[in-house]
Amino acid sequence: MHPILVLQSALEAHIDIHGETDLLGDEVVAVETEAPPAAPKQALSEPPPPQPARPVGTAEPDTKSAAPPGPPAVEPRPVPAAEPAPEPQRPSPVENPYQRISALIPADSPIARIDTLEALRSFVAETELIELDHTRKNPVFGVGNPEADLMVIGEAPGADEDAQGEPFVGRAGQLLTKILGAIGFEREDVYIANILKSRPPNNRDPRPDEVAAHIPVLYRQIALIQPKVMLCVGKTAGNSLLGRNASLKSMRGTFQDFHGLPVLVTYHPAALLRNPNWKRPTWEDVQLLREKYDQLTAGA
Repeated sequence: MHPILVLQSALEAHIDIHGETDLLGDEVVAVETEAPPAAPKQALSEPPPPQPARPVGTAEPDTKSAAPPGPPAVEPRPVPAAEPAPEPQRPSPVENPYQRISALIPADSPIARIDTLEALRSFVAETELIELDHTRKNPVFGVGNPEADLMVIGEAPGADEDAQGEPFVGRAGQLLTKILGAIGFEREDVYIANILKSRPPNNRDPRPDEVAAHIPVLYRQIALIQPKVMLCVGKTAGNSLLGRNASLKSMRGTFQDFHGLPVLVTYHPAALLRNPNWKRPTWEDVQLLREKYDQLTAGA
C-alpha cells in the first residue's frame, strides 16, 4: 500500500502505529512500509585453474570423443621358442639270420671272435667249458660240407662218437645216412653237428648248464656255415636250439623259425631203432625238408 494511504488510515483510527498518539503536533511522522529483504548475492565461482600451455604445433586434445581410460595395458609374456623336432632315426641295416644268431653269443666270449671253422674246432679241442670236456675221450665238433645248405643237428655224442670224434657214426648214424640218401643227399653234402661236443655219461640228456655252455659253439658253426635250412633230430635237439620246452609232437610236421632260418624237427634215428612205427612220420617230415630245400636253393 502507498505510504500516504497508510498514514490516512492510521489518523482516522487514532492509532499510533509506532506506539504513540500525536494529536497536538502538526508534524506527522511518515510511516514507511518495511522493504522486502534483499535477495542474497550469488557467490562468485572461483575461476578455473590455469591450463598448462600446449607446445606450439600440437593439436588440441579431443576431450569430447575420447574414450574413457581402460585397464592398464598388460605386456605380452614372451613365448618360449619351440624345441626343434627330433630328427627321425635312421633304420639300422637289416641283419641277416646269421648275424642275429651270432648276436646270441655273449660279447665277452672268445667264441664270438672266431672267424673260421678250423679255428673254432681248435678252440673246442683245447678248452674245457664244462666237466664233460674233461672226461671225454674226444671232442665231437662236426663233420661235412663247410658250405652246406642243409645242416643236421643232434643232441650229444654217444659212445661210438666219443671214441671216433665224429657225430652219428654208430647204428643211429648209419640210419641217418640212409634217411638222407632217401631224399637225395649224400652224407658229404650236408653238415652234421651236435648241441654238446662232449658225451654225457650213460647217454643221459644234456643238462641246461651244459647246453648253455656249449650252444654258443653251435651258434658260431651256423653263422660260419650259413645253411639255408636245418633239421633237428630228437626232442632235446629241437628244444635246445629253439629255446623251448615243447613236445616232439607239437614241433614236428611243420617248420619252426630260428631267427629267420627254417628248422624242421623230427624223430632221432636212435628212437626209430627202438620204435619202427615212427619211421612213417619221419619219412613224411624229411619229404617236407626236401621240398623246402629245393625252394630255397632254386636257381642257386
